[in-house]
Amino acid sequence: MFDVLIRDWDAHLAHEKRRSDHTRRAYIATAERFCGFLAHHRGGAVDARMLKGLTPNDLRSYLADRRADGLGNASAARELSALRSFLRFVGGSNASVPQMRGPRVKKGLPRPVAPAEAMQLAQDVEDNAREAWVGARDFALLLLLYGAGLRIGEALSLTGAALPLGETLRITGKRGKTRIVPILPAVAAAVARYVAACPWSMGKDAPLFVGARGGPLQPGVVRASVRQARRALGLPERTTPHALRHSFATHLLAGGADLRSLQELLGHGSLASTQIYTAVDAAHLLDVYRSAHPRAG
Repeated sequence: MFDVLIRDWDAHLAHEKRRSDHTRRAYIATAERFCGFLAHHRGGAVDARMLKGLTPNDLRSYLADRRADGLGNASAARELSALRSFLRFVGGSNASVPQMRGPRVKKGLPRPVAPAEAMQLAQDVEDNAREAWVGARDFALLLLLYGAGLRIGEALSLTGAALPLGETLRITGKRGKTRIVPILPAVAAAVARYVAACPWSMGKDAPLFVGARGGPLQPGVVRASVRQARRALGLPERTTPHALRHSFATHLLAGGADLRSLQELLGHGSLASTQIYTAVDAAHLLDVYRSAHPRAG
């Protein structure tokens, strides 16, 4: 029965993937709805054999059924991502998951990647990795960009000398300028999980983030993974690794950070470079106002 599969997947998400309780609840609810739908759509018991033989039409039929209940594009894209993860788990290492493009999300005013979208992006990149350690690597890297506001080149220039990550990290940015950035516990934990899983040695002079053959990880590899994930999730093209740095800055500013402090955290040479985030934040606030105020329309 599918309830056993879902229970095993929940344990996998909790202990191996270390997903948050919120993410696990959302993923499990999606899997339960999907299996319930298949019981009527396909007929008969929903088991591993049936799930391994699904086609893109089965996924399309499910999403069409959910849309009839009022599901929007963004939510449909998230459910599709959760289902891919579930089907990969059921199918094992050689799973062949039905491929289909995620729903398109309507573009609005320019705004930062939302926190939930940033985490979903990192999780989808990890779930789609060919090897577990590569997924842990990409998840840790994207969390570092979003949680500490690093440029991708700054993150990829880190070496084993940075380990183990503490509460702060010294970063060398453009023109050799150094700065100190705070490290969130969740970021440190993600990096530690990657290091533990990585098959390559982590010498103090060796790159912290390595490619499949043990050499320095190239930024193009990361961008390609993010591009694939954002398409699967239906996120806009502006969702890039560098956009996670922008989101870090915008969310701090919205939370009350002053421009001078933000300038130091980002490593900007001048305050003028930092002031762009006041415009981005204003655009986001305007978007919220137009959506919520009864007389804005």
